[in-house]
Amino acid sequence: MRRSPSLVDLQPSAPALEALRRGHPWLWRNALGRQGDTLEHGALVRLVDADRKPLALAVYASEGPLAARVWGNAEETPRVDALLAKRLDAAFARRARLIDAQTNAYRLVHGEGDGLGGVVVDRYGSVLVVEAEGGATAHVEALTDALWTRGEALGIASVLFKHTRLSGPDKVEVLRGARVDAPLVVLEHGTPFEVDVLHGQKTGTFLDQRENRQIVRRLAHGRRVLNLFSYAGGFSIQAALGGARHVTSVDIAGKAHATASRNVKLAGLSSDPFSFVTADCFTWLESAKKRGEKYDLIICDPPSMAPSEKALAKATKAYRDLHAGCIELLAEGGIFCAASCSSHMHLERFLETLDTRALGARELSIVQVAGAPPCHPLKAAFTEGAYLKFVVMT
Repeated sequence: MRRSPSLVDLQPSAPALEALRRGHPWLWRNALGRQGDTLEHGALVRLVDADRKPLALAVYASEGPLAARVWGNAEETPRVDALLAKRLDAAFARRARLIDAQTNAYRLVHGEGDGLGGVVVDRYGSVLVVEAEGGATAHVEALTDALWTRGEALGIASVLFKHTRLSGPDKVEVLRGARVDAPLVVLEHGTPFEVDVLHGQKTGTFLDQRENRQIVRRLAHGRRVLNLFSYAGGFSIQAALGGARHVTSVDIAGKAHATASRNVKLAGLSSDPFSFVTADCFTWLESAKKRGEKYDLIICDPPSMAPSEKALAKATKAYRDLHAGCIELLAEGGIFCAASCSSHMHLERFLETLDTRALGARELSIVQVAGAPPCHPLKAAFTEGAYLKFVVMT
């Protein structure tokens, strides 16, 4: 087992200390001054107050604005292997309580929510896909050892690591077990669907919308459904399983429609109630309005449009325009589901894109606000983690 670097005490600024006391798991570099400049990447550090009282254990990152992520409290054993073992045991136990037997595709470790900031582990049947950032990247080997040991009970045959790149395609590396050369078929509440862990979005697909897809399923009976930014058809298939009269799926990625068509067959559905349109959703909305098309249930789940605080103003306008275009196609008495996965777009601001200025004279009210599923736990003091918004209006 890889040993942790020597423990060093770091004293953050007063505002950072207050956030730590509330349970916030991040420490920005500007809260440390020059402290830690000579530390190794991945070093385990102890965060202390002005009286040198220990408050937390954290993993240090040598680069970037985020200097450290909390992995434990001051009373815990100050070793990375011990912290990994304790956090993973808790994460596995949490999923055993929360995930039904008909679902084998879910998030097994959700970073800060599971006390392992910078670590994401998603399960797809017999495969685990790991992502790491910050100081956690120095401990992937130890993380893999711990996951492999605990994964035996789940029938895990492969542990993969996804290297996310700013430019060029992401790279997936086999850390342990068998190679994965083809898409996997997994279950979501008993519904089989295909996941490409080598080339798919995120670690393979959008696991965070799982329970929101069930909301759509419950709402879809007898309705004409429009699914915008449909990707591999998750919302579309659940709508059809819920008894939708017809489902139109619009996405600019033709390959995603091919996956969606295979998922239709896997779910045991006829292709008759489905239409797949390869087009830019903004442009398609304009043309559909001119054609006079109307839908009883519209789902709008675009990619993140606010990757930074600087992009918020532009993203807010884009969401407002997009939502206004959706409402133009909503039939009288229809239901509109609007989603955002932008962490910088907080719920209050997102709701501004659904107010009267955006939707015009239509008398719509919010009947449900949802977020990520239980396998994406959230620390109360870490509001930045509440990135997913799913708003139902009628």
